[in-house]
Amino acid sequence: MEMKKRITLELRNRSPAEVAELVVDNCRSTDGEVEGLSDAFSQLEFLSMVNVGLSSLAKLPSLPRLRKLELSDNNLSGSLETLSQKCPNLTYLNLSGNKIKDLSSVEALQQLKALQSLDLFNCEITCLEDYRDSVFQLLPQVTFLDGFDQEDNEAPDSEGDDDDDGTAPAGVYDDDDDEEEDEEGSEGKDEEEDEEDYGEDEEEDAAGVQGLKRKRDVDDEGEDEDDDEDD
Repeated sequence: MEMKKRITLELRNRSPAEVAELVVDNCRSTDGEVEGLSDAFSQLEFLSMVNVGLSSLAKLPSLPRLRKLELSDNNLSGSLETLSQKCPNLTYLNLSGNKIKDLSSVEALQQLKALQSLDLFNCEITCLEDYRDSVFQLLPQVTFLDGFDQEDNEAPDSEGDDDDDGTAPAGVYDDDDDEEEDEEGSEGKDEEEDEEDYGEDEEEDAAGVQGLKRKRDVDDEGEDEDDDEDD
């Protein structure tokens, strides 16, 4: 699918100014340029154009609110200076899997003062000696390169910060669960007490019956002895 058509579909009857996130991954740019985007996307904060055949960013429109830009698996080798002109507030830029070979190409990102995270994984530039130290020195505003900082600490996963999936953490229980367990325990205890009381009642009834039987037997024996004496 062509990029223009894909963007039209992604609008979903909205105006470009209403769109904050736009994903057009795996569509096709007919000439290696950005197509279908315009300055009308003034509120766009996240843009993903993964594997769309881009070889240039010259036609990227002005996107002043853009914070995150995904451009992995394209054919970009330069023209990155356009980013500082059109997307000055970028904090995250993914250029992994492109044809970026040397530091001079990355030098154009120095003007992106808000850039915190840069991904160049699987680009030829990563094969350079002292690649990481050189990039961090060239771009002092960058905190994370290819997902790690200068001390090899992994970048936090912003999508995983909210772990509220409705389940309580291990070892933590809801008050409702405690009440249900207390009710179940009390019910089980009551049933056991009822069974014990029932057993005691049966034993008392049996003892009473045996006592009456013994009394009748004694009385009968007494009557027999009286009859013998009369004889």
